[in-house]
Amino acid sequence: MFKKLTKYVGLTLVAGMLAACGNNSADKPADSGAGEDGNTKIDTLSVGFVPSKDPEDIKIATEPLEGLIIDEMKNHGYDISNVEITVGTSYEAVGESLDAGTLDVGFIPGGTYVLYSDGADVLLTATRAGLSVDSEDPKDWNDNKPTEQVEDQATFYRSIMIAGPTAKGKELADKVNKGEELTFEDMDSASWSVMSSSSSAGYIYPTIWFQDKYGKTLTDLSKLSQSDSYGSSFARLAAEQVDVMVVYADGRLDYEDTWTSDYNRSESIWDETNVIGVSDPIYNDTISVSKNSEKMDDGLKKALQEAFINIGKTDEGKEVISIYSHSGYEPAKDSDYDNERKAQDILKEINK
Repeated sequence: MFKKLTKYVGLTLVAGMLAACGNNSADKPADSGAGEDGNTKIDTLSVGFVPSKDPEDIKIATEPLEGLIIDEMKNHGYDISNVEITVGTSYEAVGESLDAGTLDVGFIPGGTYVLYSDGADVLLTATRAGLSVDSEDPKDWNDNKPTEQVEDQATFYRSIMIAGPTAKGKELADKVNKGEELTFEDMDSASWSVMSSSSSAGYIYPTIWFQDKYGKTLTDLSKLSQSDSYGSSFARLAAEQVDVMVVYADGRLDYEDTWTSDYNRSESIWDETNVIGVSDPIYNDTISVSKNSEKMDDGLKKALQEAFINIGKTDEGKEVISIYSHSGYEPAKDSDYDNERKAQDILKEINK
């Protein structure tokens, strides 16, 4: 049902050759020069976002990031003329662009990073506000609605399976809230909305949950559809086009107002939705950079790492990154995502 992910090997090789040819100076990016202040000049830095929310909302929210990056990078020895911000058509599109070297910086989930780590380096992991509920028992989430953010910061999150206001959604939620275990037949009787196969919360971890609980995968479900964003999934759930969707654990907080405004529901999202499944913890999103970008070197990586940490501490920066429920950033290393690799290995086995 879903196309297998492919890497653009040819593009990657070409990008690598161009990078090798362009980087005659070991400590300067290929398109750079030294300014009068001694800073390294970069014509354009490209930054890509995955479409985990409505792409237009992401574009509007991240527009101030261009100026924030330019200003902050001056303090770290780089004069950047232009920051080009884009929202990819899919998670894979952003990963492939990093791999090919046509994108310099990507805001991508851990699952996407692992799939494309041959062509990408992880710089930072996001921190986010913890939630008032953190349980693997879905009934706990329903008994303690609404879910709220707490002051404690978390480096992980969960995926939850939400039953909506359809008759089938209510039937599944009623069983959970009575303390009954849902069978695979129960799950298979519902229609589902999921994200692309490289989405941690929208596909990978729910698939692992199904494997652990039922010995099945998402693709074993009879009525499965893929959405291009969580906003689309919530819209389908609200329109009663699907019975169940999968989303990051604080997703309902982000769409609480939209549920009754744009989606025209008369009751709140907390009254009309219930959790029926909860995944294992998922390590937070990354800011990653391309290994094959002509301009990327160790100096630029270090500067970007420090710049994004500082941006995440400012009020304006916090406003920008809140579109992804990020609260700030901490330095990351590749081994932080080894559990994500295990998840990918499980997926490869069960999808053979």
